[in-house]
Amino acid sequence: MHVLVTGASGFVGSALGPSLTAGGHAITRLVRSTPRPGQAEIPWDPAAHSIPTPALEGFDAVVHLAGENIAARWTAEKKARIRDSRVQGTRLLCEALAQLVKPPKVLLCASAIGYYGDRGESTLREESAPGTGFLAEVCQAWEAAAAPAAQRGVRVVHLRLGVVLSPAGGALAQMLPPFRRGMGGVVGSGQQYISWIALDDVLGAMHHVLSTETLHGPVNVVAPQPVTNHAFTKTLGKVLGRPTVLPLPAFAARLAFGEMAEALLLASTRVVPVRLQASGYPFQYPELEGALRHLLGKETAA
Repeated sequence: MHVLVTGASGFVGSALGPSLTAGGHAITRLVRSTPRPGQAEIPWDPAAHSIPTPALEGFDAVVHLAGENIAARWTAEKKARIRDSRVQGTRLLCEALAQLVKPPKVLLCASAIGYYGDRGESTLREESAPGTGFLAEVCQAWEAAAAPAAQRGVRVVHLRLGVVLSPAGGALAQMLPPFRRGMGGVVGSGQQYISWIALDDVLGAMHHVLSTETLHGPVNVVAPQPVTNHAFTKTLGKVLGRPTVLPLPAFAARLAFGEMAEALLLASTRVVPVRLQASGYPFQYPELEGALRHLLGKETAA
């Protein structure tokens, strides 16, 4: 299978390329920089609405992961970049795919569990209603932007990604320095749910979705056992062998991070991977402690 990948420089995308290659697939990257000599790369510029449509002919699948990093204080300009990079970029790509003589059979398009918003203890499945707030609105528009490809007959799958755990990037990478110094602790009440997934299972799920023709529409890419922030904190401390006694009160999180804190640190989103499990995906790391021990090289109990 020949796969076109966007967002290949992110920590998920940079792991996906070697994973697909190891699985026997050929990879071409859609990049915003000048293509490197000898590399299978095609340039595009979503901000300028520029994409070389004829160069997209001949791919069997597309994995679209590109988007502005959301882990920073949300100014008005930052929020515009978060939204535009996802919605405009996806629309540009999907309109181009719809114009192809032979479009790809499948498009995996990143989305996020931010779609569901802050929902307390409610268990959320793919058919659950969308939430409210900035991230929920972005995710709804993001998924809707893929409509041209679906209308052209491409099997479109919206990967509603949870908190992807990897020491190479994302939330876990940011948490490790203070936790290793014994300065970690619960955030806010600690009762908010975190729907996490190990990077290994994100890659495994993508391989599974690419080859499972019955899957289309939203797919929750999360581990089957979401945990509270309190449970996550204590488990990470246990794996690292460090105390977790320095909490971050909600007011302090809001003061430090603004609106982003409300959406990413204090919101509760309890999501389950109904469609992945129903389609037979075997999770490698369904439990948090085992996932963290694998990711951090702490395979045996301290």
